[in-house]
Amino acid sequence: MSDSVRTTVHLLRHGEVYNPEGILYGRAPGFLLSDRGMAMAERVAERIGDRDITHVVASPLERAQQTAGPLAKVRGVEITTDERVIESGNIFEGRPFSVGDGVLRRPSAWRHLWNPFKPSWGEPYAEVAARMWAAVEDAREAARGHEALIVSHQLPIWICRLHAEKRRFMHDPRKRLCTLCSLTSFEFDGDELVSVGYAEPAGDMIPEAERRAAFSSGTGFTEPNDLGAQPGSQGAGSPAENTDG
Repeated sequence: MSDSVRTTVHLLRHGEVYNPEGILYGRAPGFLLSDRGMAMAERVAERIGDRDITHVVASPLERAQQTAGPLAKVRGVEITTDERVIESGNIFEGRPFSVGDGVLRRPSAWRHLWNPFKPSWGEPYAEVAARMWAAVEDAREAARGHEALIVSHQLPIWICRLHAEKRRFMHDPRKRLCTLCSLTSFEFDGDELVSVGYAEPAGDMIPEAERRAAFSSGTGFTEPNDLGAQPGSQGAGSPAENTDG
């Protein structure tokens, strides 16, 4: 039963990753934010840092932890790491991935593409939805009467939204409304979901080519980083971003 207490849980997608080779990085470690990605995280903190966010959660992957950092600092809260909001598993992880070239041109990959409803190439959508929604509910409880923010990845966030809106999981990746550092927000009255919102606090920093890409593979793949020297701000040599973000 609703207790008439309003709580909002925001799902924030991480910022741009340094990934000049266009690798589908999935859950692989060592993929860090680019300079622009770090600037995106700072922009988010600037634009929503005055909100009543009392609980900050992040995927264990570096790009999510980095994205959460500036906002957690502004809000004066610790980052809670939650394995349930990690990127989806994908058998193509670690390989170049695009429709025109890369892994999809290889006949050996086609046997994994037979069932887009599950999907057959990775973690089942139903499992993604279950773990993400459980994390949302826990964050709602932790921030009851306030706001919580969870930093996750494009596919898990989009599947979580489809679950919340009772829509089917099968979808066209090019039509996901979940750009880099975007916010998908669930507002609850007590335990009841009453609205779903969407915003792009760092939307003006996203290159046009990145907006059109079905899979976000990070800076250096769609266009060079224009905010600083390569590689990213952490000085790591690893290329970087994931199954689709």
